[in-house]
Amino acid sequence: MEKRNLDSNAAGAHLADALSIRRRLVSHCGLKDRHAVTRQWFSAHLPGQDSPKPSALETDNLRILRVTRNTRKLRRGTHIGNRFSIQLRQPEFPFKQAVKRWQAITMQGVPNIFGPQRFGYQGNNVTKALAMFAGDFETRDRLLRGLLISAARSHLFNTMVAERTTRALWDSPLEGEVYGITSNRSLILPDRQRGDERQRFAQGLIEITAPLWGTGKLQSTQEVRLLEQEIASHYPKLTVGLEACGLKQERRVMRLRPESPSLEAHSNGDIQCTFTLPKGTYATSLLRELAILSNNDQT
Repeated sequence: MEKRNLDSNAAGAHLADALSIRRRLVSHCGLKDRHAVTRQWFSAHLPGQDSPKPSALETDNLRILRVTRNTRKLRRGTHIGNRFSIQLRQPEFPFKQAVKRWQAITMQGVPNIFGPQRFGYQGNNVTKALAMFAGDFETRDRLLRGLLISAARSHLFNTMVAERTTRALWDSPLEGEVYGITSNRSLILPDRQRGDERQRFAQGLIEITAPLWGTGKLQSTQEVRLLEQEIASHYPKLTVGLEACGLKQERRVMRLRPESPSLEAHSNGDIQCTFTLPKGTYATSLLRELAILSNNDQT
């Protein structure tokens, strides 16, 4: 479906209501922003029933592009990635400058941080998570609890990346790195490395990673483990809280590289950028390296 000013959860709820089925019987792979024109697949569990007519499901903000049958439901995270087409309106810098920045982004990549939408309204989810860890805030809403835990974990990851960026180490391997393969999210642990990881990293075939905090030992060793332990020691409330939630140590690559990127200027001065990103990554993390963005509630 194609939707405008409608996030994925709201669209799924509408679909369930229109089909007169429980909302848990409607699923999708990932979350799409509300303030955008987005396209994504949804699945609805309708065994033995005819496929619905698009006209019965559409609204002013929602258009059905295709209806087909499948024997499996969509599950969170089973998609490969997302394709973006974003228009920068009224840029206050010349297109030539944008081209230079864009070339650096596409060649060198950008820090793979979690975007602001991960942290809720005005970034309050981390504060709420800390209150929940301390026992000052309780919720029976499993979805909200999961969002708060994810925000806390993501904040600590962003802090790790920011610290390595400040030290000019976000794209420079150290002894004890855990490398990752972006395409399938697999890890190359220190004791399983074959010796050519630095060369493959320089070629963009693999990336270095930072921890998604949880219980157990860090998967990194030597210099990297010492660095990560040093950074984490400044955030004991976050690390203890995340460990108490039963999360295990995981890793995420620290560099984000756009696929099939393009940049073009419009006759009115706007700039159009198009690119594909792997699932779980944020277009805002890339755009922040291209321009300083401002909000306008009227657009």
